[in-house]
Amino acid sequence: MTQDFSQDQVFENYDTQESKFLTPFQQKALLKNLQANLQPEYRRRIEIMLLADMGKSQTQICEIIGCSQEMARYWIGIAEAGLAHKWNERPIGRPKTVNNEYIERLKELVSHSPREYGYAFGYWTAQWLSKHLANEFGIEISDRHVNRLLKQMGLSTKRKNISQQETDQNKDAGITIGDLQSNSEPSLHWSFNLIQTNN
Repeated sequence: MTQDFSQDQVFENYDTQESKFLTPFQQKALLKNLQANLQPEYRRRIEIMLLADMGKSQTQICEIIGCSQEMARYWIGIAEAGLAHKWNERPIGRPKTVNNEYIERLKELVSHSPREYGYAFGYWTAQWLSKHLANEFGIEISDRHVNRLLKQMGLSTKRKNISQQETDQNKDAGITIGDLQSNSEPSLHWSFNLIQTNN
């Protein structure tokens, strides 16, 4: 505890007060873990739940521990929901972000058909790339973020339209049509047609 209360005072007060949310098992487990050498973030979680169980308000808890309103609100909610024994299941810090291995795998997936990976469709979408990579790496990112990563790499899931693909293919075909030379003198056949229509 940081400000007004020492740990000893909390334990003393806790034992004499009636529990609001926690079961005897949860109380015992939290108090035991609080005595262990914990990371400060884990320690704060336990302290928040114990203080809430003693009837302290969110504001009081924030003042005693020196934590944010959001953190206090979250762990008070966990205690009220009867899930205090899961205090160490939620990882500390920000969620995992993409790494080089993730990016390389994204490049690899985009350069191959989804059918090669067992999907029924022939072209990737950012949403399916996100789902596939979440299964492989356990890192969930939005389809918008996938599109951002692809754009940074100069790649895209968008297909070119067919006419654009045909013109790109025809660029390398090697056949070009130049200006044709026209004969300025009218042909004899043409002049006979004129005579026949005038009769």
